[in-house]
Amino acid sequence: MDVTPIIDTLNDAQRQAVTSDNKHILVLAGAGSGKTRVLVHRMAWLIDVQQQAPQSILAVTFTNKAAREMRGRIENMLGIPTRSMWVGTFHGLAHRLLNQHWSEAGLEQNFQILDSDDQQRLVKRIIQGLGMDENRWPAKQAQWFINGQKDEGIRAKFVEDTDDPFIKAHRKIYQAYEDFCKNNSLVDFGELLLRAHEILRDDPNLLQHYQRRFSNILVDEFQDTNTIQYAWLRLLAGEDTAMMVVGDDDQSIYGWRGAKIENIQDFSRAYADTETIRLEQNYRSTGTILQAANAVISRNTGRLGKNLWTSQEDGDPISLYSAFNEIDEARFIAEYVKRRFEQGNNYSESAVLYRSNAQSRVLEEAMLRANIPYRIYGGQRFYERLEIKNALSYLRLCLNRNDDQSFERVVNTPTRGIGNRTLDEVRTVSREQGVSMWQASLKLVDEKTMSARATNALYAFVQLITQLEQAVQGMELEEQAEQAINLTGLVEFHRAEKGEKGQARVDNLQELVSACKAYEADDPDAEVLPQFLAQATLEAGDQQADEHEDALQMMTLHSAKGLEFPLVILAGMEENLFPHSMSADEPGRLEEERRLAYVGITRAEQKLVMTYAECRRIYGDEKFNSVSRFVRDVPNELIEEVRANIKRPSPPGRVRATGGSSRRFSTSDTGMDTGFELGQHVMHPKFGEGVILNFEGHGANARVQVNFHSEGSKWLVVSYARLESI
Repeated sequence: MDVTPIIDTLNDAQRQAVTSDNKHILVLAGAGSGKTRVLVHRMAWLIDVQQQAPQSILAVTFTNKAAREMRGRIENMLGIPTRSMWVGTFHGLAHRLLNQHWSEAGLEQNFQILDSDDQQRLVKRIIQGLGMDENRWPAKQAQWFINGQKDEGIRAKFVEDTDDPFIKAHRKIYQAYEDFCKNNSLVDFGELLLRAHEILRDDPNLLQHYQRRFSNILVDEFQDTNTIQYAWLRLLAGEDTAMMVVGDDDQSIYGWRGAKIENIQDFSRAYADTETIRLEQNYRSTGTILQAANAVISRNTGRLGKNLWTSQEDGDPISLYSAFNEIDEARFIAEYVKRRFEQGNNYSESAVLYRSNAQSRVLEEAMLRANIPYRIYGGQRFYERLEIKNALSYLRLCLNRNDDQSFERVVNTPTRGIGNRTLDEVRTVSREQGVSMWQASLKLVDEKTMSARATNALYAFVQLITQLEQAVQGMELEEQAEQAINLTGLVEFHRAEKGEKGQARVDNLQELVSACKAYEADDPDAEVLPQFLAQATLEAGDQQADEHEDALQMMTLHSAKGLEFPLVILAGMEENLFPHSMSADEPGRLEEERRLAYVGITRAEQKLVMTYAECRRIYGDEKFNSVSRFVRDVPNELIEEVRANIKRPSPPGRVRATGGSSRRFSTSDTGMDTGFELGQHVMHPKFGEGVILNFEGHGANARVQVNFHSEGSKWLVVSYARLESI
């Protein structure tokens, strides 16, 4: 059989992966190395050369788009339909399994799938039915807990029974939720995988059927699998099924949502006969960009190891811009993008990536001023975000109690026991008597025609708005915003969402304070709050660029995974911003932050720009953070510093970098006068092993911040600490 059409366009490593006869294959596919190509050609090889039946192949990926692309390529290569092939996402394939075996799974034939919003509403009803305080136990938080347990394969009855009030309360909610779903044949996303795993685990005949059916299992983005996904795969594979997993441990950036990097790190130990193949030739980026990426990721420990290279030229050096503050940084980025556009490049060829969603506000304002069309990829504009709208609605009610839209938005946000029945009463009185919902609420509270519980809940909201209005009287705009997000409980409400999403909402609320502090009213003689609220409404009303319009791409680093752009600008490359300050307190987080930097760098095809601000207003306060360790990790010879055409004063305690193609940082940033460097692993005679996070001071008074594996973060005087480099 002529196999040339299948493998003649592959490089040596790709060809080795596609044609391997080994039962278990681990393909470490570096960024831009053609992993999808390998997966598709492997399936074609199995079908066309090894004569495997298409229906005997199971291929799992993480997005429907990737699954459709795989099926389409197979059909084009082999000219065969792919309907009989099991190619899809984890959730899609689990749903297919449950659809075919609904009875064995203990479900009704037409079982209903709950999306995330449906699930949250149901959890809220469960909490209300249990008579629990919704303010103390928000539905979002309970939903996060339930999904986290399911990702680990843990049913409610197996949740550890401890004296911890948090665990006890959520175990109770989880059990009631599980019972309700079982009685009503409801299945959420986490349940799809958990139930699919359980029916195979508990039914030997069914398991044997599928183990015989699937002779080959292929898994994409293996580094992103969680506990239950991997357990399901291992069950299906059994002893005889061949398994190829493709992934990149250096791009594992979703630990905060349950992904286990250990799955890919330990695969060779789980399957002793594993053949490991490294795809290191990159077809995306220039040599300079790849050298920078390799230098950054090499600082991580426990890597499976690979080194990206390209046959392309080295290309342009990496540009580094040191901004005076975040406004200067945003102005520079806007000017840089505009200049590229004027030189004949499309806006859509450029992307601005940032660590925190909250950074987008200042960047958006700069793009609007420069008349640059932009699109927030995978997210919303700052003033369109749910948490920002909530905070602004509270401020609007302080100005105008008769704002029904704002009233409805926050009357039960955070949850305070004002349900739909109570709101229906308010709406009825409002409509029948021709008054606002606020006035209708006062009337209902005064007349006490509702239940005591509903009346008290509505009265508490009325009191809250009255208290907030009194509290903000005479305050500066940023102080009014602080009161709105703290007094109303919005910060704690959104923090309860946990994980990266909850923290992003809290960051955005605190960034609102910064927006208020930086705001300059058009009319200094008029009240400032109404002017600010009007501007926020107008900015929210400015629609993002149309989907097909040429526009600058703006997104978080997490959203950028899998994408590529000729120009990438990494904004906010500072300590405590990137790496995020939270990474200092959690084991493994700093290494995940470094992997995120690696992902960001490798999104760039031709040109990479990094920017940082010497002074940044974060959450209303000015911070002087040092340049990110991820910038320091890049060899000097790869970087050229971009200088502004204007003189700017340096903030106190900061020595500016020199111009030209080399750069020098002050010793207070690098810790050179201490003998240690940021990110260095050290040993302490009492606290054990740790990683250096920060420096402060000079000479005999120099202090170093070390995150110890067993003791957490501590500040130590270097001259007394007896630290040893390891």
